[in-house]
Amino acid sequence: MDESRPIFQQIAEQIENDIISGALPEESQVPSTNEFAVFHRINPATAGKGVNVLVDAGILYKKRGIGMFVADGARARLVAERRERFREQYVQPLLVEAEKLGITPEQLSSMIEKGGTR
Repeated sequence: MDESRPIFQQIAEQIENDIISGALPEESQVPSTNEFAVFHRINPATAGKGVNVLVDAGILYKKRGIGMFVADGARARLVAERRERFREQYVQPLLVEAEKLGITPEQLSSMIEKGGTR
């Protein structure tokens, strides 16, 4: 666990990562809050808060008396959100800095293809 971020956010991100990777396919049941709590040695309420973040976002839904499940379309939504966040956090600043340094789009593309090596 990363101590710089709230645990409930890390639980939500772990579930998101499992959905994106396919470890938790759509319509599959996610571990219970008690299972998350035992595994991470945290309070079940904290685990529940992480799960509820995803319920509120429509990524997970509850089947009464059974548990939480991955919603249809959850993976596509998460991938789209992550791509947009990637663009905002990494690509836009990269383009701004490249422009400041006089790096052309072609040069930047070449740098990326080479993995940053010269």
